[in-house]
Amino acid sequence: MRVHQILRLGLSPVLVASLAAQQLQPVMNSNSIAPIRPIGSIFTRPYRPVELPDLRLGNSKRLADLIRGGTLYLTAQDAVLLALENNMDIEIARYGPIVSDWRITRAEAGGALPGVPSAASQAGSVAAGQGVTGSQNAAGVAGTGNAQNSNNTSNATITQVGTVTQNLDPAFQETTTFSHISTPQANTTQSATSVLISNTRTNTGQLQQGFITGGSVTLRFSQNYLNENAPTNLLNPTVAPNLQFTASHSLLSGFGRRVNARNITIAKVNRRISDLTFETTVLNIVNQTLELYYNLAASHEDLRAKTNAADTAKLFFNNVKRQVELGAAAPPELITAENDSINSDLAVVTAQTTIEQQELRLKNLISRNGLADKALLAARIQPVDPVTIPDKDDLPPIAELVKEAQAKRVEVMSAQQSLTNAEESSLGTKSALLPSLQVFGSINQAGLAGNPRVAANLATPDPKFVGGTGTALGQVFGLDFQTRRIGTFFNAIVNNRQAQADYTVDTLSLRQSELSQAKRLSQIEVDIASAVAGLRQARVRHEYAVQNAKLQDALVKAEQRKYDFGASRPYDVIQMRRDLGNAQSAEVSAKASYMAARILLNTMLGRTLSANNISIASVR
Repeated sequence: MRVHQILRLGLSPVLVASLAAQQLQPVMNSNSIAPIRPIGSIFTRPYRPVELPDLRLGNSKRLADLIRGGTLYLTAQDAVLLALENNMDIEIARYGPIVSDWRITRAEAGGALPGVPSAASQAGSVAAGQGVTGSQNAAGVAGTGNAQNSNNTSNATITQVGTVTQNLDPAFQETTTFSHISTPQANTTQSATSVLISNTRTNTGQLQQGFITGGSVTLRFSQNYLNENAPTNLLNPTVAPNLQFTASHSLLSGFGRRVNARNITIAKVNRRISDLTFETTVLNIVNQTLELYYNLAASHEDLRAKTNAADTAKLFFNNVKRQVELGAAAPPELITAENDSINSDLAVVTAQTTIEQQELRLKNLISRNGLADKALLAARIQPVDPVTIPDKDDLPPIAELVKEAQAKRVEVMSAQQSLTNAEESSLGTKSALLPSLQVFGSINQAGLAGNPRVAANLATPDPKFVGGTGTALGQVFGLDFQTRRIGTFFNAIVNNRQAQADYTVDTLSLRQSELSQAKRLSQIEVDIASAVAGLRQARVRHEYAVQNAKLQDALVKAEQRKYDFGASRPYDVIQMRRDLGNAQSAEVSAKASYMAARILLNTMLGRTLSANNISIASVR
């Protein structure tokens, strides 16, 4: 047994000072629960899934080491460490900050809410003026049933309140389409054939980058290959490359770094809230563990007192029985003594049952697999640290305690972070109040080249269009056929009731949260005053219980001496011993009540971790 006195829950300044340089360091399982990012080439790494470690379902080695000869010897420190290492609620809570980290990563990528599908259809697309098909499309006289150059834009959409941030990760798209299309020609003047057969190949590549300020740029390259059976084509087959650079930026709604970065800010604030939520779980488990531990220690004291009382009652019963046999006492006195002995034995059984129930609850707190661990199930828990009450509490004035609590209470800090989130979220709805004004511009470089068709009835093609892909690319980069565009887009909703309602709802919700926080801060003073009063009351109750137990013990001894001299009845001795047992139980109960009051005060002040020398970083 390791009999060393440690961790007094902040109850004894001497003990706390001796442990000031010593923090509780849980020994976690060797494997971490954090996802493992993929490794490899920069070109393949982003497309590989992360690996998730296996669940940690086993208990720490410390638990097995503390079981000696079928008994689990526990100090208060050991109980807390085992809970920090093995408790399932804490293990579940450890995933919260990790999930928040990945949500920050998601927010930093920008874009709309997850789940918006995307599609593009380029079957048989050709450049304007390229061959018969391109000429017909450009003139708007494409034949019936011609599905060329179709573009399906009927994608599902997801609406989110406020402006949508641009995609901040560069996006590269490449599409290659091969098509064989047969189109009946009602008018053969242009195609000179009743069935126009087109073989097309379309290559499209696009690189897009969004900016946190509310703009984006796109570089797009496409190349269309066309081979037709029309005898009227001067060039066949042909290739038509196109290079386009486009830029756009919002100037009113959706403009500004802070507006577009609000989801990132909110995700980072949620990360801090996750830390506070995890800390709250740790605080709850530590409090539960300490309360159970000291209740169990008090129950052991109560059991010892009841066992001693039962032994004394049995001796007294034998003494009365002997006196009845000798004729020195009346037979009814024996019945009274026997009844007292039976009741004392019953009190011992009740105390033992209470201990067994408390052990089961404590075992469930300090292990991951609970009662499935046969060694732990069979082991009895022996608290090593007794329940002790310090000589005095040394509490500063209420005003100082309130100030400390307002700075340390986890729920206060968490509520403040939620207020920050509400303020950041309202930036999006406030920006959405403004009309939409965008400025955009693009530069487009086009090219066209193909093989000349030699026929008596055809004109000679322009030499600058004769050639292959190299000729067409030369036209693109030589700026032979350049198109420039610049413009603005303005959209203002009359009445604008939707945006106003969204912003007003956000603002009213923020006001409610601010009032709730003010109420919470005001309630802290009431909570602390009540906790301090409860602690003082518990101390007074304990002091009276100690004095009462001493007086009852003195009365029992005096009544026993009177009985030994024949001046008292067995009934009187039994009554006095019964009062002594009640007084001893009251003293033990007062100790447990004081410990619970101290735990509650530490909770109200936000001292639970510091009072127990626990570093939250070591628990993660």
